[in-house]
Amino acid sequence: MKAMILKTRLFTAGPGPLLPSARLSMAASELHPRTAEFRSLFMRVLAQLKEFVGTAGGDVIVLSSSGTGAMEAAVSNLTSPGDRVLVLTAGRFGERWSALAKSFGCHVDEIERPYGQTFSLEEIRSELRLETRAVFVQATESSTGVRHDIEGIARLLKEERSEALLVVDGMTGLGTTHLEMDEWGIDALVGSSQQALMVSPGLSYVALSPRGWDRMEATYNPRSYFDLRKERKSAARGESAYSPAVALIAAVGASLEAIAGWGEGDLAEGRRRMVENAETSAAMMRAAATAIGLRLFAPAGHEAAAMTAMLAPEGVDAGAIVRELETRFGVIVSAGRGGGLEGSVFQVAHIGYLDAMDTMGVVAALEQVVAGLKLPLPGFELGRGLMAAQRVFAERARAKYTSA
Repeated sequence: MKAMILKTRLFTAGPGPLLPSARLSMAASELHPRTAEFRSLFMRVLAQLKEFVGTAGGDVIVLSSSGTGAMEAAVSNLTSPGDRVLVLTAGRFGERWSALAKSFGCHVDEIERPYGQTFSLEEIRSELRLETRAVFVQATESSTGVRHDIEGIARLLKEERSEALLVVDGMTGLGTTHLEMDEWGIDALVGSSQQALMVSPGLSYVALSPRGWDRMEATYNPRSYFDLRKERKSAARGESAYSPAVALIAAVGASLEAIAGWGEGDLAEGRRRMVENAETSAAMMRAAATAIGLRLFAPAGHEAAAMTAMLAPEGVDAGAIVRELETRFGVIVSAGRGGGLEGSVFQVAHIGYLDAMDTMGVVAALEQVVAGLKLPLPGFELGRGLMAAQRVFAERARAKYTSA
């Protein structure tokens, strides 16, 4: 068969497909960061980010860094050497919280669960100490496709009257799962540009509650570039403390305008609809995978909507599936990383500028790969997964229009 024209399609947890209006904004931005025009843009973006993450009483700080930079900023600004902190880890990015906290001299208590699992609230309650100063956790663990119970953890900290700050990595959680910062009591929420904001990598942000800002005044870990107090002071003037990533900020502004448009002018409603879109796509992918004969990696009831993690059939290298999807169809999905997942797990993302039609396309491509590789899946037939995905879509569409 002669080579087909292949269009690259990103189904990864970040970066994902760029929003067209954001792409155009990046190309067209020639603003100097110390002009009134840029200050106006930056102030608008900061205000919209507050609405997007769901805080009225807190502030959002934008950093020219990857998401890990924002994670480091959260640790360095909210802890002091010797502080006792609790890290909830069940994957590669939970381990990153542990590494960062240890590097800044914290005494780290860990609740460590195997990759692909989550924590019970009772486990957390039993490990919480009077002197615990912060709890670090992912909203969704990107390496495993598992969603953690952030609302339940926040409620637990309130019930225990804990002084611990709740610090949440929301990079793949924002825009794919409901996160209510003010309402639940999240003290720090970390995000980045290449997931729900549908922009290239290079920007991150930290939303902080009043409790978080108060804590910062009493901590003394070293920080300079990532000093959030310095950034807050500059942001009040519509500037950043250091040279900002102007093109990316312009792109984020375009994305936030688009999300508000999806919510008929309401950013919070636009975010809710993004979550609904991700939930629908994830449900379609799970149904399709099961119909094809693939096993899901995340435990039932804790599957993230940000991505669907699947196990390759026994004796099959998941990397072969990943490579075949890219080679034959231009479809880029993620292979398992960390925790011994290499070669056994692959995942399809549902974040940002991906919708139900994209999901149907990747299901069809996956079926072709299963058939082409002759994977040992008893009873497999072309079209079975796609039919299962379409049923889910039809049922959800019917329920939506009936309720309307």
